Amino acid sequence: MVVIVLAGCKNSVKTENTTAENEKRKAPAASGAKAIAHEGMVWIPGGEFTMGTDDPESYAAERPAHRVKVDGFWMDATEVTNEQFRKFVDATGYVTTAEKKPDWEELKKTVPPGTPKPPDEMLMPGSLTFTPPAYAVSTEDYSKWWSWTKGTDWKHPAGPGSSIDGKDNFPVVHISFDDATAYCKWAGKRLPTEAEWEFASRGGRENQRYSWGNDFKPSGKFMANTFQGVFPSKNESEDGFSGASPVKSYPPNDYGLYDIIGNCWEWTSDFFDVNYYTELSKTPVAQNPKGPAKTNDPQEPFSIKHVTRGGSFLCASDYCVNFRPSARQGSAYDSGMSHIGFRCVATPQMLAGK
Repeated sequence: MVVIVLAGCKNSVKTENTTAENEKRKAPAASGAKAIAHEGMVWIPGGEFTMGTDDPESYAAERPAHRVKVDGFWMDATEVTNEQFRKFVDATGYVTTAEKKPDWEELKKTVPPGTPKPPDEMLMPGSLTFTPPAYAVSTEDYSKWWSWTKGTDWKHPAGPGSSIDGKDNFPVVHISFDDATAYCKWAGKRLPTEAEWEFASRGGRENQRYSWGNDFKPSGKFMANTFQGVFPSKNESEDGFSGASPVKSYPPNDYGLYDIIGNCWEWTSDFFDVNYYTELSKTPVAQNPKGPAKTNDPQEPFSIKHVTRGGSFLCASDYCVNFRPSARQGSAYDSGMSHIGFRCVATPQMLAGK
């Protein structure tokens, strides 16, 4: 059981070479057993770029823009899928956060002091499920479309009566921060830093609002899985999907990354601090920043949050315009939701076993 706040939900990039394809050819090679670590991954060249934005049509958490430099790294071409996550569970016997009964002694550390213990029937394994109302509602009250549902987890993403049969190539969801880091460790990888994630999402493009350019629908073509219609009650599904879509359903960005925008929010390793960008901007060029030392969200001062990126199939132009490279939000580390997944990264040093 988690307590969450769903926030309402001109950048410059300089890469070391002119095209992503050139950089892929120059990517460091791995050999032997380590080579498997970057199967299904693409090489992100690294470089200096403007992280965040000063665009007035953005959220406060994205500002101010600041210069950052990251080293090159490998990144999963897609979000981790149900099939990939199942292999991890089968190999290790891992049990996700959503499949465990919440521990009140741990849970009460993340809520205001004096919060009464929920009834025992509420402290059951489960997760937050998106349930669209049948009529228009105020977007100020997220309880109108999010509900804690017992028996919801990665294998039962829409509730206890659902399954992922036939959905091997869909992104795994209802994944907590702990679940994501456990998978990464097993796979010999790690979660990306927030800076790595944004650099990769931009795909080497300069001064672009989206990962693919400045036009949300170039030539009338959808480039990411988002919400069309009136959020949260009326999804027109003009892009062909009312929920998550199979990975690679949309074109990749210029680095060869699929669904880096939309489909599912993706965990990063950084703690979420609303003031972090202000502090980071005091450095002329931040080198491989790894985030603040602790979480800081005045809206939920007791919640431990990490940054999630990329938006999801629930991001709409009339509510959560987070389908942009600079968009970011803090998510409670124990949150499992219908639209939170992840992808991994690996450095050449990790592949070399150093």
